[in-house]
Amino acid sequence: MTDNQTVQAYTEAWTQSIESISELVARLPEDSWNRATECPGWSVRDIVSHVIAVESELLGDPRPIHSLPRDLRHVTSEFARYIELPVDKRRCHTALEMTGELEYTIIRRSRALRNAKQTANEPIRWPAGPYSRDVPYHELLRLRAFDVWAHEQDLRRALDAPGNLDSPAALISRDVLLEALPKAVAHNAGAPAGTSLVLDVTGPVEFLRTVRVDGAGRGIVDESISLAPDVQLTMGWETYVRLACGRGRPGPVSVDGDKELAERVLATFSVTL
Repeated sequence: MTDNQTVQAYTEAWTQSIESISELVARLPEDSWNRATECPGWSVRDIVSHVIAVESELLGDPRPIHSLPRDLRHVTSEFARYIELPVDKRRCHTALEMTGELEYTIIRRSRALRNAKQTANEPIRWPAGPYSRDVPYHELLRLRAFDVWAHEQDLRRALDAPGNLDSPAALISRDVLLEALPKAVAHNAGAPAGTSLVLDVTGPVEFLRTVRVDGAGRGIVDESISLAPDVQLTMGWETYVRLACGRGRPGPVSVDGDKELAERVLATFSVTL
């Protein structure tokens, strides 16, 4: 694809997912907004608040003035505090206030994306508190498509409304998560040099990847087939997403080969902040 086509594809994937979120919550009764999700410490309301907050910040809106409580157990870092502040600010908002703000934010952000003059590789500030950095414009769009889709799936599981597991943003999310897989195997799990691990994912999004750890302890991932890997992990697409996004230890996961290494890998599989 050309740079313009890439930007357009990421924008369309983001649009499809964020509009799906809006449709999901449009008619939710008030008590459903407090339903817990698999995203640690967050309710349905909190996830929608997070989506609104990030898109608002990208629009240039000022961050809210708010004192964040110190006793939130799921807030364990400065980055988490940065993310949590606009979420906590909205915890008293009604269903009508939430849906109204979400819809208005989508309208504003969609207009901004349509009118954007940035080139695909132009540096754009990624708002992430202590992790803020400049990223190419196309990468910012890709990460937004991933984040919104991942949270759409959090909401769908919490509300028992499955869908969009093979949407355009799902395929973007596959690639984002796979880029972080070598580090999860080589660094987080401490797989020794020479290790090969095969990941076989089935379901709406199917793929087979091999992670190899080189002599310097660095992991690389490719589509080649390893005939005798040290470990092979076989799981469904949704299980893979939940593991890689730190949503607990869902199952089932089939393990062949070195069971102890497999357990280390699965214990450190989450690649999101």
